[in-house]
Amino acid sequence: MNEPTTEPGGQPPFQEQLTAYLDGELDSTTSLEIERRLAAEPGVQQTLKQFQQTWDLLDQLPRAEIDARFTRSTVEMIAVAAEADASGERSPAAGRWRFMRQAAGLLAAAAAGFLMVRLLWPEPNGPLLRDLPVLENLEAYRQTPDLEFLKQLNKSGLFAEEPSNE
Repeated sequence: MNEPTTEPGGQPPFQEQLTAYLDGELDSTTSLEIERRLAAEPGVQQTLKQFQQTWDLLDQLPRAEIDARFTRSTVEMIAVAAEADASGERSPAAGRWRFMRQAAGLLAAAAAGFLMVRLLWPEPNGPLLRDLPVLENLEAYRQTPDLEFLKQLNKSGLFAEEPSNE
């Protein structure tokens, strides 16, 4: 679980205060508070001792040598970035966002085109689907002597659709 960024009184976490105490960066009031806790709380003394040992070990590490080439390349990268900002060129991240917006636009256009065709273009099988009940009973209709006979049968309710048991 992450530690909070501030303690309840609006102060930075106590470990950060201890680090600042070791570096001599605290004001006198906060330094006195740290010293009061050091005198009263053995756990705080132990934490401060561990921090001090860590600092001592870090001081024993060899220092990295930075040559002029590193400095020059860093300054060149900053100059190139500043020039790109000044000329209005976009960073690679901005290019990716532009690509994503274009892809989303194309996708929206394709969806709109599909819907337009679907809604405005007549369904080629529409008439067949509409006449499907007639086509399913075509053989029975051919057996009837005339159309007037079928109309009388329809009025009697013979052709009323029954609910399916599917």
